Amino acid sequence: MHAGDVGEGDVIQVVSRAFDVLRCFEGHEARLGNLEISNRCGLPRSTVSRLTHTLTRMGQLVYLPRDQKYRIGPSAVAMSTSMMKGLQLRNLIRQRLQDVAEQLPGTVGFVIPDRFQLVYLEYARSANALGLYEVTGSRIAMPTTAAGHAYIAALDPEVSDAVVAEMEREVPDGARMLRPRIESNRRFLREHGYVVACGLWSPHINGLAVPLWSPQYQTFVVVTIGLLSAMYDEKRLHEQVAPPMIQLAAAVGALLEGTDGGIFNGRLEPKPLSVRIDNNNKKTVRTEETNELEAGARRSRATRSVRARDGRR
Repeated sequence: MHAGDVGEGDVIQVVSRAFDVLRCFEGHEARLGNLEISNRCGLPRSTVSRLTHTLTRMGQLVYLPRDQKYRIGPSAVAMSTSMMKGLQLRNLIRQRLQDVAEQLPGTVGFVIPDRFQLVYLEYARSANALGLYEVTGSRIAMPTTAAGHAYIAALDPEVSDAVVAEMEREVPDGARMLRPRIESNRRFLREHGYVVACGLWSPHINGLAVPLWSPQYQTFVVVTIGLLSAMYDEKRLHEQVAPPMIQLAAAVGALLEGTDGGIFNGRLEPKPLSVRIDNNNKKTVRTEETNELEAGARRSRATRSVRARDGRR
């Protein structure tokens, strides 16, 4: 291994860069040449050429001679398919998202972090939804979205500091936008359980997000919604959007905590999960009515912290 292949701590740069290349292919149909990949991930074209050659030999990419471009290969598709095979959890989460989407004219999403972005694992929206049109696999930037601000606010301070410090090196504009808001977001999250971001991604879009701990991913994931600012100003977000989103987070959290049971074998019978908000102390309280998945989650919760190296995804 060459000295240049090893970076900070225990991060092997050549492996990290290979994943940076794969992240450029948003969507199975994306087709990119070495120059486009170089521009997207900020790597020298010669480095990208070596990486795409290796990834092609591994089946992670395929080369299209007519276009002189690459696209996601069969090995990458196979890996993602095996991760999702029989994953009833996604169907159950999608049902919960759709319940909220029927109440609010926006795009409701369940996202997971990937370095300085978040990726939609599931989404839902009503027929009359306006504004955002994200789909499964779409990526959104942490600094410009409610979901990103909520995720950073949920991390332990030393972990969020490490994430933002690395962001300052790679996407400094994003770090400058995010850093001044971290402490106020953290305080608001602690007091109210959610974070709002108005007009950061677009002056026409306001967002609200609720982070929750995922035992299987060992990090925070986020449920989020984007709405037209002309219809939902910040006051209306707090009054009308926050309660159903907090309920959604409680329902999704119950599902995530129960995934050690029969969720992969199709034996679960989804039932309505009743959640109410205690207005006196602003805490979410689950009622006694549960489904089979939640009933299998009667165990101690994993620690709500992320190791520093986990924050450098």
